[in-house]
Amino acid sequence: MKILIETPSWLGDCVMITPALQNLELIYPNAEWHIVGTPIATAILNGYPKIVAIYHPSKTDNRFVTLSTIAKQIGKVDISISFRTSFYSALLQFLIKSKYKVGSFSFSNFWALNKFVFNLKGHQVERYLNLLKFTNQEIKPFDLKLYFKKYEFEKPTLGINAGATYGSAKKWLPERFAEVGIALSHKYQIILFGSSSEVEMSLHIEDEMRNNGVSNIVNLTGKTTIRELSERIAGLSLFITNDSGPMHIAGAYQIPTVAIFGSTSHYETNQWHSKKSIVVRKNISCSPCKKRECPLKHHNCMNFITSDDVLQAVKELNI
Repeated sequence: MKILIETPSWLGDCVMITPALQNLELIYPNAEWHIVGTPIATAILNGYPKIVAIYHPSKTDNRFVTLSTIAKQIGKVDISISFRTSFYSALLQFLIKSKYKVGSFSFSNFWALNKFVFNLKGHQVERYLNLLKFTNQEIKPFDLKLYFKKYEFEKPTLGINAGATYGSAKKWLPERFAEVGIALSHKYQIILFGSSSEVEMSLHIEDEMRNNGVSNIVNLTGKTTIRELSERIAGLSLFITNDSGPMHIAGAYQIPTVAIFGSTSHYETNQWHSKKSIVVRKNISCSPCKKRECPLKHHNCMNFITSDDVLQAVKELNI
């Protein structure tokens, strides 16, 4: 049996499809998987034993030609399931030869599907699980699952992730991350995480901490592969982060986490099944707006969150 799986584009969303993938493993134990997605998103699935091939569509070339080529390389499949809803996802579904073409309904993709679901509410993991209703099998709400081995730190270690790829509206103030790091530096060695586009912001946090006497700090922003990022997050004692892909990696390893939410809905994208996670947010009328940038230009959903709010959440974790 052959299954084509198109992953979400975002790292965190790709972590959140792992309960659905575990169900696919259970329902179709003899299937081989062909994965289509971005290099960053697909890298997080390293170790899943059913994966036999991974394809990365280029955005720089003619998209129709690229997707046509991928469809020909994959050949006929038994099931084609997309965890995306874009027009180009629909185009891939249209081009692929498959008995079942499965996805979430949207006006961009419904024309290319023959099995779709309407996903309106609920946690994002639940929405992804709903895509498997076509199997007529019991769908189990598994925990998140990644295959990377945790890094063994010599001392209790705090990870700080001040970035968020989706947009500035999801980011708490860098100087307040620094304040939290300074306050906890007596108890933990500290690692700063982030993407290559967040190096300048992370250096600002590092400088602020060092100027306040903190020396037990390592800045890994822009320096890790997905594997290295996952392994080090898996070994943390505590993680403080915005709503982001690394937040969901921490959730997969049950790392005690303080997650700071502003423009996004904590009901939809908080850590799935996390036993030690506290969400810090302010209940203001315009949040969650789900915008990349604050449409009202004040960013109060984040500005109103103080370092004391986050430090209080750390205390409540009781670790």
